Amino acid sequence: MNAWVMLVIAGLLEIGWALGLKATEGFTRPIPTVFTVAALVASLLLLARAVQVLPMGTAYAIWVGIGASGTVLFGILLYGESVSVLKIASLAAVLLGIAGLKLSAA
Repeated sequence: MNAWVMLVIAGLLEIGWALGLKATEGFTRPIPTVFTVAALVASLLLLARAVQVLPMGTAYAIWVGIGASGTVLFGILLYGESVSVLKIASLAAVLLGIAGLKLSAA
């Protein structure tokens, strides 16, 4: 599998495990806990494989950016977290940073 594809999947799995943390209710709910831990492990494994090919700093920053921006977006959509112009502008800045890092590593 292409390293960039692995990195994007790893970032999406990071969103999954970050959101899953809320569903585990402090790891007291077994089924959400199993899925959260599985997503965490899979995300880290894919990140580890991607950094074998991609620059580590770039890959890590993109992984974190995908995870953080996706978690913020889904927090707003699923959990009714607050939304403001500053939050949306900051999210756009993160996404522009991800795009810039991808372009710089090409």
